Amino acid sequence: MFKRPREDARASLRFTFDGAAVEAREGDSVAAALLAAGATPCRTTPVSGAPRAPYCMMGVCFDCLVVVDGVGNRQACLVPVRDGMAVESQRGKRELGA
Repeated sequence: MFKRPREDARASLRFTFDGAAVEAREGDSVAAALLAAGATPCRTTPVSGAPRAPYCMMGVCFDCLVVVDGVGNRQACLVPVRDGMAVESQRGKRELGA
């Protein structure tokens, strides 16, 4: 569904999503990189466990919450990709103090 333009000359970066390697481009948000890689959903809701994926891409809807380098409740659309970062799906709610 989401494809990168062939002429994209930005530097490549690599990070992991749920343990799998994902290639991104310098300047991508985590959400954009996940969508380009076809990695959806990125979280489940606390009450019903329904899957969610990036939606608004500007920090309004909170459907793209992920765990980044051990820190939960991060909006993937607002977090820039860094080489080597570890991103995990957020399952339900994040426990306080964790």
